[in-house]
Amino acid sequence: MAATALQLSQEPTAVDCYESKVQELTDIITHHSARFRRIALGHLSNFADAEDAVQEAVLSALTHVHQFRGQAKMSTWLTTIVINSARMKLRRRLTSAQLVLDEPDGHDDLPLENTVSDTRPGPEEAYRNREIAETLAQATSRLSPTLRTTFELRDIDGLSIRETADLLGVPTGTIKARLARARVRLREAMGKGILRKREGVRSRRQLLTNDFAQVASRQVTRIGNHGLLLMEGAVCG
Repeated sequence: MAATALQLSQEPTAVDCYESKVQELTDIITHHSARFRRIALGHLSNFADAEDAVQEAVLSALTHVHQFRGQAKMSTWLTTIVINSARMKLRRRLTSAQLVLDEPDGHDDLPLENTVSDTRPGPEEAYRNREIAETLAQATSRLSPTLRTTFELRDIDGLSIRETADLLGVPTGTIKARLARARVRLREAMGKGILRKREGVRSRRQLLTNDFAQVASRQVTRIGNHGLLLMEGAVCG
């Protein structure tokens, strides 16, 4: 009976589990804060915003640490929160910038070009960038989940090979092999996608040219016939 009571008393309580999670999370924050700032900076390109994003992520993690179920490493869990925090901050920044441009600032009498410098790309560059972005998004969506996740963490979120490996729980060699396969498939898919789009544009242009030629030919014929009728009327008169 005494042995049973001793065994029960040695089982961790809910408070013990919570304190253990908080301690583990605190250790991760202490040892990996520089990596978290680097990840956030890769998204935001601004040190102050990156620091804010990391602080918000840490606060969120500490607030919800009781929800951590151990299905992945806690460092992986926190890295995901940091990435989401940086993305949310970037979206808020873009929204705020748009609101500032939309609000009157007392300079309504000035032309827009005198109040905001136009740094937008030209039409051709914008079309080319949009074409590349759309093709890359389509090509990425066709990758297998494993390759897509690896590519996004390394090449989009900006994690290092080691950080990606730690996050996914696989050796660095596996990450390198996955990246190599993903990049080869993306290059092939993007090359084919852009080629198809350009062939489609050429085809549409050719159709428009043919249609224009047919319309122009009919117009010339109509004008010619009308002119002939006018000449006949003049002769008859």
